Parts: sequence; C-alpha cells; structure tokens
Amino acid sequence: MSRTSPHAHHEGGRVSRRGLLKTAGGLTAALALGATATATTADAAPATFTHPGMLHNAGDINRAKVRVAAGDDPWASGWRRLTANSHSVSTWTPRPTATIIRGGTGENYPQLYNDIHAAYQNALRWHVGGTAANADCAVRILNAWSATLTSITGNADRYLAAGLYGWQFANVAELMRGYAGFDLGRFKTMMLNVFYPLNDRFLREHNDACITNYWANWDLCNMASIMAIGILCDDGAKYDQAVTYFKSGGGNGQIQRAVPFLYSGVEGYDLGQWQESGRDQGHTVMGMGQMGALCEMAWNQGDDLYSYDGRRFMKAAQYVAKYNLNMNVPYTTYTWGSGQNCSQQSQTVIGSGSRGQVRPVWAMLHYHYGRRLLLDDKYIAQMCFSVAPEGGGGDYGTTSGGFDQLGFGTLMYAK
Repeated sequence: MSRTSPHAHHEGGRVSRRGLLKTAGGLTAALALGATATATTADAAPATFTHPGMLHNAGDINRAKVRVAAGDDPWASGWRRLTANSHSVSTWTPRPTATIIRGGTGENYPQLYNDIHAAYQNALRWHVGGTAANADCAVRILNAWSATLTSITGNADRYLAAGLYGWQFANVAELMRGYAGFDLGRFKTMMLNVFYPLNDRFLREHNDACITNYWANWDLCNMASIMAIGILCDDGAKYDQAVTYFKSGGGNGQIQRAVPFLYSGVEGYDLGQWQESGRDQGHTVMGMGQMGALCEMAWNQGDDLYSYDGRRFMKAAQYVAKYNLNMNVPYTTYTWGSGQNCSQQSQTVIGSGSRGQVRPVWAMLHYHYGRRLLLDDKYIAQMCFSVAPEGGGGDYGTTSGGFDQLGFGTLMYAK
C-alpha cells in the first residue's frame, strides 16, 4: 500500500510497523492507559527506528540544503528568516540550571526554551548551510543542559514544560545524533529521568484532576514528548504508548476528544471543531502545532496519524484555519467535566480571542495534506501562504507562546 495514498490509512488501518506493544513495558504502559492488548504482542522483536526521524527526515534536510544552495524560493526566503533570527547565531551562550520552574514562584523556564530554540536553529543552520560553528554551538547547548538539569517543577504548569520542551529538546538531539562531541548517552539519560516521568504521570493521572479537566494541548505536548523520547532512545514501548493514546487515550489529546464535532460539506469542505475552539484562538492554533508535531514524527516512522479516523485532524485544521482567516464556521456547544469532581462546564460560542494570531504551524500541515497527499486543503493552504515564510522562536514575541513550536516550516517542508 502506498504510504502517500490519500486512502492509505483510516480507522482500523494497518498496525505500526514496529507492531503494537512489542515489549512487556509497552504492554504495561498501554494497559495503564486503558488500551487492550494480547499477551503475545509483548514478545515481538525490538523496534527499528528511522534516524533522523522526528520532525525532519533525511529527504527533508537534503531538499532544503539543495534548494537553498540554488537560491530557490520559498526555501531561500525561509533560510533568510532563519539566519536573521538572533537565536541562530553560533556564539549563543547557554544558561543551564539544575531545576526548571514553570508555574508558581521562582519561574525560570524561559532559560530553557530560549536555549532549546537556539540549539534547534543552530542545528538547522548546520544541516542546511554546512557551517561547523553552528553544529558546535548546538552540541554545546545540548551538553550543557544534559550535564546540569535534574528536575522540572512548579505548579501544574510543570507538565506543560515537560511536554513542550521535552519533544523540542529531543528533536534537536535527533538532528545532532552522531556529531563529534555530542554526548548522546547522557542526553538520553536526562530525557528518560527528567522529562519522561512527568510526561507519563500526566497522561496517567492528569494531576489528580478529572480526566477532561485539562485542555487538549496538555495531553498533546506530553504525548509528543513521549513519542520523541521513544524515537531518540529507540524505545518501541514509549513510541507505542504515544500512538495508542492518540487513538484510544482517556484525555482530551485523544483524536476524537480533540476534535469532538464533525461537519460535512460546509461550503464544499469537511470541517472539525477543535476542543479548545470555545476557549480562544491562540490555544487553538497551538493545538494545530502540537498535534501536527505528533503526526509528523509518526509519519517519519511509517505511521500515518495525519489520516487516522477519516483524516479527522485535517478537518480540524481546515476549521481552525477558516475561522482564523476571518470566515464563519459552525459551532456546537462544548461541555466537559472540570476540577477534581468533574463539575460540568460549557462553552456555547466559539472563542474569538487572538483570532488571526500568527504562529508557525501551517507549513507543516499544508505541505503534508496539500503536497504529499495532493488533497484540496483550501483553508490550510491560504493560512500557510498568508504567514509565509515561517520564522521560529524569537520571531513571535518573547513570551512562551511564541516558543510552543520550533517553526521554520517554509524552509524545511516546502515541496
């Protein structure tokens, strides 16, 4: 079956090429999340992962390198956006600390997200431009943190930090895998000991709250971190934990809860209401980036979550793009259980706050649905080109929202 066939994957589609839950650890993790499995699947062979195989595969990297060298747009304009960003300088000095705090008193987490984005941008400059000084800078940042960071704490927001910065950090390490001087073993240990336990605990316990209390983004960033750590560490159980949660988890990051309502044939297009649409558009667009990152990483390991359940995510992205292009979309009252006692709350109208906000999430989605699959993604495409070329951390303000995605999709995904 062709991986790029628009009908290749759907509800009940093929199993991950690693097979489901191929180790006892994977079986335990899945059962803890309410999945079902048979005992025989626990004995399957260990996973074989593709590297680099998270947000960028070898083909993406080579295409960007060739196109930028030739001066072709839109890659060249994406490259100029990267080289103009102050985080991409090879002289960036990391500021690692033993404890990262997000939420409550003593917050210092901007130190972490600024350094991660600097490392990512330097890694891209090395892969695309070939400059060793940028690679050395990325490795310097990665090594500094893996030698220093021992805990992530704060109030409930510590789970956001562990999720968001977990998948982002793992992506940088994946890009620098095998580079001279990079202590990959120590970095893996940091990801397994500092990030993964928080990611796993959140999906299992949801900070002791009602399972629907937390917005989809909270689940999604922790799912993405678990998937990224699984790929980085060649750990099939962790990878499958994330995929299983996407399909059948109990919280709002599960695809049918993240996109609770579907609308067929609205002005010729199928749409899907996003779980946070009644909240505001800043967090809704953030959701496009978090689920997009999860789907892109899975795609590069041979699993098509983008098309899962009748391309449910595409319908949501079309809905979110259309509304943020200042067009009307249908809205169904969204009701959920909140707090520790699941007290009922409802949102009766779509949230207009931050409508039209620019975030670098759309290129990844358009170049998948519109170019890889050759589907009519009208609204996603319009949003993609209206905000191109995409920048990254540092180009969308100094607060955390501008660092929730790694960005530079025009450079790395244009086809």
